[in-house]
Amino acid sequence: MPLFTIDDYRQRYACSATTPTDELLGLWQKLDSEGCGPTGDTAIIYLPTETEREQLLEHLLSLDPDQCPLWGIPFVVKDNIDIAGWPTTAGCPDFAYTADTHASVVQALINAGAIPVAKANLDQFATGLVGTRSPFGWVRNAFSDAHISGGSSSGSASVVARGLVPFALGTDTAGSGRIPAGFNNLVGIKPTPGRFSTQGVVPACKTLDCVSILSLTVSDGTLVSGVLSGTGDMPDEPRFHAHPRSPKFAFAQHLRIGIPKDPVFTDTDYEALFGQVCQSLACDWDIEFVPIEMSTLNAVAQHLYDGPWLAERFITAQDCLARDMPGLDPTVKDIINKGQEFSACDAFSALYQVRQLAVQAAVIWQQIDVLLVPTAPGLPSYADIQADPVGANSALGQYTNFVNLLGWSALSVPAGFTPQGLPFGVTWIADGDCDEALLALGSRWARWQAQPLGRHLQSAPTSLAASGSKPAGSHPLAVVGAHLSGMPLNMQLEAVGARLSQITTTSQAYALYHIPDTSPPKPGLVRVGEGGRQIALEVYDVPAWAISDFLANIPSPLGLGKVELADGHWVTGFICEPSGTENAKNISAYGGWRAYMEASAT
Repeated sequence: MPLFTIDDYRQRYACSATTPTDELLGLWQKLDSEGCGPTGDTAIIYLPTETEREQLLEHLLSLDPDQCPLWGIPFVVKDNIDIAGWPTTAGCPDFAYTADTHASVVQALINAGAIPVAKANLDQFATGLVGTRSPFGWVRNAFSDAHISGGSSSGSASVVARGLVPFALGTDTAGSGRIPAGFNNLVGIKPTPGRFSTQGVVPACKTLDCVSILSLTVSDGTLVSGVLSGTGDMPDEPRFHAHPRSPKFAFAQHLRIGIPKDPVFTDTDYEALFGQVCQSLACDWDIEFVPIEMSTLNAVAQHLYDGPWLAERFITAQDCLARDMPGLDPTVKDIINKGQEFSACDAFSALYQVRQLAVQAAVIWQQIDVLLVPTAPGLPSYADIQADPVGANSALGQYTNFVNLLGWSALSVPAGFTPQGLPFGVTWIADGDCDEALLALGSRWARWQAQPLGRHLQSAPTSLAASGSKPAGSHPLAVVGAHLSGMPLNMQLEAVGARLSQITTTSQAYALYHIPDTSPPKPGLVRVGEGGRQIALEVYDVPAWAISDFLANIPSPLGLGKVELADGHWVTGFICEPSGTENAKNISAYGGWRAYMEASAT
């Protein structure tokens, strides 16, 4: 039975149907039979030696599977990300060096039990959205040998789409993770810049680079994202982005979705599919579409390849360029060489312009919760790229190039197929620090769309496992009354991006009262010595920054304190001073505020 998703591996390991050693050795045997590079599988640049494989397996067997969420899960790493003892080429043989240590993201995954099995091909120096700019060979689309895979994380997308591994690491500066995800029927996670560490990643634009995740399912990507989140906060790593200040873990139920006012397409099939997606959403979801004028975002995007951020690319490749090394891709060489033409004055002037445009762009988030765009305006053939290598590539960045310059987050998801069977994807874009909310939205999307996985490897899972992890920067908050889902004050939780994590009860030590003269009506929860009951409640993951707002606005005699749950855990929750119940009605017999309100309405 083939294993495609992380859940597939976990289930087979749990019932002892196979072992990680057997699975990994079998996978390496398969990869060895294909070979790598121009004469083999062009998606792969490097396969580990027998000694390196033995070391990885030995380390895996030393770990406690119960403490490792990715125990025995194989993954592939884009070859601009370091693995200790392995060569890193960034798609340029002349640039190659042997890494001394793992990149921080690789180390985090290995600590979680995952096993790197190969290095993946890429557009040289991560400069391109096509997957054709590599001396190791161009990477074909998983659905069509005549079409491009997208880049620069071309190899990472190919190996996941073909079911060789459940997930792979890429990078994304201008769309290098999102574009190949869209072209290969995959999920592409582009985090808020700074959320995942970039230590041990060959820079494209060091101030903008993100490590990206390509996976078959949103649930797999969410699990990997949970392992990598916070690696960007390492004390010994320089930061190029502000620390998260106001993360959101969920969007409101009534979703305000921005869509391009005048969308640009290079493919009529993609245009039709985007229209179908929007029409279906309008019918099935509780949403409001808001047309967005894209001119400000387009102005930001222009700076990425026509401005001094090219100088960052030049810094990385300057030694290869100075020596005019034979392994340089001609198109990449021409693009990066332009980076040395910019002065310090040019750089600061462009920075000022982008910062001003960012202020204008931020107004968007007052109108909408999330922006929905086609991942790309069209899917070019390899012949299209050969005919116009720069122009065809530039067109692909229509909906991607502005995102990192603005510090935003994005999630690319499958959205159907053209009449020719080629994948079409859309991308959800949100403000910075909305990564958890995007992943939650992506899970909802996956259940609704139910697209087949990768290259039609299998049907969409009937049930999608939740990550179960507590979001970084969250605080659990138990609510028993007007903040319950569907109740009048639940909108306050929605407004700060809180996420419902648990529906349960208190321990059997509480009484519930209807506090008089409150608007909207509110109950009071009191811990009692005798005669207590279990009271229904909901627990929300609330951004820690929002807790103080709740505390400041709670009217007397209510407040925040510790509440004991049915399982014995204590969490912060709404409670009532005992004096506030003196003239209040004891409604404990109803078992909760919702039941009481429903009974009162009849």
